[in-house]
Amino acid sequence: MARAANDHLAEQRLQRLLSHLPSRVAAVVHGLRRPLARWRRIPIAVLFLAGGSLGFLPVLGFWMLPLGLLLLAEDIPLLRSGLYAAVNRLADRKPRWFE
Repeated sequence: MARAANDHLAEQRLQRLLSHLPSRVAAVVHGLRRPLARWRRIPIAVLFLAGGSLGFLPVLGFWMLPLGLLLLAEDIPLLRSGLYAAVNRLADRKPRWFE
């Protein structure tokens, strides 16, 4: 029961964090997080992971790895629990980001 409450709290915190994004970026993120967008989300996540593995190149970079993992976290429960744990830790350290 406590895990479900923690997951719900983390999802609320993630929504508050995403609300600070610029409107165009927020629209894309919210569109990709919808359950029906799975067919789009997974290939995009794989492309980000592939681009992140080429991090030594100028445009592609290691910054792409976390984005790919974040997108995959929507569909893989093990990654989702890691994402929620990271969001809760971040909220404890930087509470102003979640106002």
